[in-house]
Amino acid sequence: MKNIAVIGAGTMGNGIAHTFAQKGFKVQLIDISQQSLDKGLATITKNLDRMIAKEKISEADKEATLANISTYTNIKEGVEYAGLVVEAATENVDLKLKIFRELSEACPEDTILASNTSSISITQIAAVTNRPEMVIGMHFMNPVPIMKLVEIIRGYNTSDKVTSTIMEMSKTLGKVPVEVNDYPGFVANRILMPMINESIETLYNGVAGVSEIDTVMKLGMAHPMGPLQLADFIGLDVCLSILNVMYEGFKNPKYAPCPLLVNMVMAGKLGVKSGEGFYDYSENRKAENVSKQFI
Repeated sequence: MKNIAVIGAGTMGNGIAHTFAQKGFKVQLIDISQQSLDKGLATITKNLDRMIAKEKISEADKEATLANISTYTNIKEGVEYAGLVVEAATENVDLKLKIFRELSEACPEDTILASNTSSISITQIAAVTNRPEMVIGMHFMNPVPIMKLVEIIRGYNTSDKVTSTIMEMSKTLGKVPVEVNDYPGFVANRILMPMINESIETLYNGVAGVSEIDTVMKLGMAHPMGPLQLADFIGLDVCLSILNVMYEGFKNPKYAPCPLLVNMVMAGKLGVKSGEGFYDYSENRKAENVSKQFI
């Protein structure tokens, strides 16, 4: 299985493509927008240059990695020879179901279909395909080339063979795969998102400020970044989407998103990607300046 198709050239998609290509896989990076593909390749190039500067790879390694990536704006053309497809589109259930219906028809019969979803049911996704036993979750962590964990999510019908194949493939990428079962939020986000949401509630209720909340969690709990900074990094729209999936899936009010989070997303304050969230990123991408609304 040397041909890998990746659907989506955004933050997660280009990171996944980068990771496979650097390990010698031929990667077909697919997006409906040529502009997104160009931006994705530029990001991969910049990240490879950063690795060269840190003396982790050579110029030859960079060129070989980039040579392993080809781009497509048509799914059918991009997946023609793929042994594995990894979908990394926006965290929207309707969009993902549409993509998997298309993949089901376009891919060879033996192609494994994986989703990088961080919360949406693999069983639900698999149900719209003609091969539910060959559908699995591969939840990479951001930034993909650096983070070791991959959550491997088994849908209700995912076969043992497909699971073991993807577990072993993840290891060849230098990752640590962890198998989990298919429930809303899986493990990582089922634990992480309520913590982020509670941090936002703590801010919303006036218990403490943005930097104070993050400082307590960094220094008191040894977290590498505070929960509000992490929410900005993930994207507040993504956090809201995941919380909504869990809230709908469990019907438990503890997963209901904080009104402050809802309002910030509606206002377009999405974190790093929009230039402002709990912190202001207009001067740099580091969480150094708290947004004016929280001062």
